[in-house]
Amino acid sequence: MAISKNKTVPNLDSVEMISSIDKENMARLLTSFPEQCREALSIGERAELKDLAQKKYANIVFTGLGGSAIGADMVNGYLHKEMKLPLFVNRNYVLPGFVDAQSLVFAVSYSGNTEETLAAYEVALKRDATIIVITSGGKLEELASKNGNALITIPKGYPPRCALGYSFIPAIIALSKLGLAKDKKDIIKKAIDFLETLKTEKLAPEVANENNISKSIASKIFGTFSTIYASETLGSVATRWRGQLAENAKTLSSAHVFPEMNHNEIVGWVNPRKMLDNFTAIILKDVDDQPRIKKRMDITASILKNEGFSVLELESQGENFLERMLSLVYTGDFVSFYLSILNGIDPTPVERITYLKKRLAE
Repeated sequence: MAISKNKTVPNLDSVEMISSIDKENMARLLTSFPEQCREALSIGERAELKDLAQKKYANIVFTGLGGSAIGADMVNGYLHKEMKLPLFVNRNYVLPGFVDAQSLVFAVSYSGNTEETLAAYEVALKRDATIIVITSGGKLEELASKNGNALITIPKGYPPRCALGYSFIPAIIALSKLGLAKDKKDIIKKAIDFLETLKTEKLAPEVANENNISKSIASKIFGTFSTIYASETLGSVATRWRGQLAENAKTLSSAHVFPEMNHNEIVGWVNPRKMLDNFTAIILKDVDDQPRIKKRMDITASILKNEGFSVLELESQGENFLERMLSLVYTGDFVSFYLSILNGIDPTPVERITYLKKRLAE
């Protein structure tokens, strides 16, 4: 099918246009992400967890929602090859039935008032699980202090989705302190330096469109529905892209993983035809993707291209897996920011979430 995507794209190199739309200065939060990661590393290193290192655990559960859960997804994706214990990410009011006194539960809520996380925390408490709380305050901090749980306090004042470094890095450090993962401090420090370079050379608003990866992608997907694909190992990154496009750019998208999408979704690229004319497939790749996954990605891309669909293939960057993983996350965060500018909408407010929480509190 012949697909036409003629469109006029505003100039993302216009500082005046960006600042006029980005009224709450999301750009500052994005550009300060490497510094946030440095502070998060320091917070993780200061965490007092010695007593917990003496225990034996059967499983690890992270419970959280939204921006407070994506860090857990990334921990799972990053450490899955070396972790000896099963790690589960819970997004619900309840916990799986296997959670008991041999479980290590991370209760993660940026605000400390996420009602689903508070409910799951109470379940973990009743089942005598070992609990580590990561929060900036709120009711969850009060409960952790009252009940003598390990508490990792992170800074206030961020939209939860912009506090990824605080939910991701301290959790990795905590797991290493407990002997459940290898020491990652040096790898994390190197990854942070890499992010700083990536921002300066390829992502920040000051980088012109022709050299800016994220501006280029945002311009290409502007006005389309993005379907984001990655290996299951990088499934958390695809999920992050979807969440950021929704919250920042106020744009619907979808996320799926290889090889599963080859067993169902690939067939769905037929109908509804009029809508599919405005779809873009974004395939996130990594040099260490399993060889058969790489072949599946290549074949899938060729199928879609041959049928006239737009396909963007993005390779991760960096010398190690953490750098490469974070490169895709950081690139996607800026894509969502620039797409919000193209959509003419301030990326920071999430009015429907605010309204929903208000109604739930009635």
